[in-house]
Amino acid sequence: MSVTLQIGIIVGYLVLALLVGLYAYRLTDRTAEDFYLASRTFGTVVLLFTTFATLLSAFTFFAGPNVAYLNGPEWILVMGVMDGIIFAILWYVIGYKQWLLGRQYGYVTVGEMLGDRFGSRRLRGLVAGVSLLWLFPYVMLQQVGAGTALEALTEGAISYGVGAGLITLFMIAYVVLAGMRGIAWTDTLQGAFMLVMTWVALLWVLAAIGGPSAATATLRETAATAEFLSLGSNYYTPQWMLSTAITIGFGVAMFPQVNQRFFAAGSKTVLKRSFVLWPILCVLLFVPAFMLGTWAAGLEAVEFTGDGNVLPLILAEYTPTWFAALVIAGAMAAMMSSSDSMLLSGSSYFTRDLYRPFIDADVSSRREDLIARIGVVGFAITAFVASLYNPATLFEIGDAAFSGFAQLALPVMVALYWRRTTHTGITAGIVGSQVFYLSSVFLWFVPGSYAGWTAGIVGMLLGLALTVGVSLVTSPAADERQSRYFEGVGVESGD
Repeated sequence: MSVTLQIGIIVGYLVLALLVGLYAYRLTDRTAEDFYLASRTFGTVVLLFTTFATLLSAFTFFAGPNVAYLNGPEWILVMGVMDGIIFAILWYVIGYKQWLLGRQYGYVTVGEMLGDRFGSRRLRGLVAGVSLLWLFPYVMLQQVGAGTALEALTEGAISYGVGAGLITLFMIAYVVLAGMRGIAWTDTLQGAFMLVMTWVALLWVLAAIGGPSAATATLRETAATAEFLSLGSNYYTPQWMLSTAITIGFGVAMFPQVNQRFFAAGSKTVLKRSFVLWPILCVLLFVPAFMLGTWAAGLEAVEFTGDGNVLPLILAEYTPTWFAALVIAGAMAAMMSSSDSMLLSGSSYFTRDLYRPFIDADVSSRREDLIARIGVVGFAITAFVASLYNPATLFEIGDAAFSGFAQLALPVMVALYWRRTTHTGITAGIVGSQVFYLSSVFLWFVPGSYAGWTAGIVGMLLGLALTVGVSLVTSPAADERQSRYFEGVGVESGD
């Protein structure tokens, strides 16, 4: 009976989200810009919560609590505080300039913007290729998370493969129908739902174990090492914490599904309000999610070895079946709100930056809209097949993708603000940093850290040095559109 109830709650939630998508489909213009960006009409609440829900993924709900359970609570400082502040700053530094350019020239992707800036379809394709390379494992991460969550919640009644497949089919149907408008609407509902459910879960578990003081006291008594509750342990070194916070913050700014939301804001005021409120939302979510994992380390009733996810185990032990199903439904909503946006963005990168410039430059808007929807199906199915092999842990997959996207951030920032940037310079910065970071991930003889600093942060600095250095010794091409970026941006804010 309990398994039936759990499945019923999750399926009911999926159906509700699909109904919202169907309604959005009725209001969607059959144009690529409306499909990708909802015609650039987002207000503050929708922009803030769609970005919030898009970033709340399997990494947040499962990988984060797992790390906190195994290594201590300092992860809250990385994701909840430092990363929230860093991304809020980048939201304005990168996002505002992108919004101005996108509003005036109709850009949908970063590759399209940079390709026009430097008059290069190869650069446009390079940015798209790198983005799709790192987007793929992160889509897979959501499917891995959904499969493992459903398997744990139903005690094996739904297998990992069936769970991941169910979510994949739902995402395909939803994204193809809803587009950005429907995704943003459900993201707003999902973001609020997840925030409330996470806090209720924390309070429910604390009430069952005697409150935060009792939970902390038990944790101190049972902690495997004295460093578990101390800042700067062997795992959470200052260099690691700073490297991770910086690469995640800069990586988030380059995530296609997040970055495209910079283009979708309805006005400058919307952007400003959103980035100011962002750090508050981060703290409100990450504190309860990661503290659940931390306090669980002191509970004998929760036995977690590192395989799977600790959050469903905590909920199964200390909350009713129906509530655990609601929270897992919320966590799955987080995964879906990330995945649907990723699929949409991945499709836009394919159609706008690969199909258009290299296959059919004169494709009509309606045909591009059709190709985009087909691209969603192909991308989702390919990621699902890869997720069945589950090649790495959730944390490793997520960490690799964050740092991979972070390699793009500094070359893009330099190009947005430095007139002297050349096509050769930005190309060298992107290629050099990506080759270095990929080598550190896949080649055993390339170090993954340098004096405690991660390869991700070292690669970012290499990309910055190459972009600036090569630009200084090369000449700008005649077709580079300097005036558009430094003199011709005169967009009304729409305040």
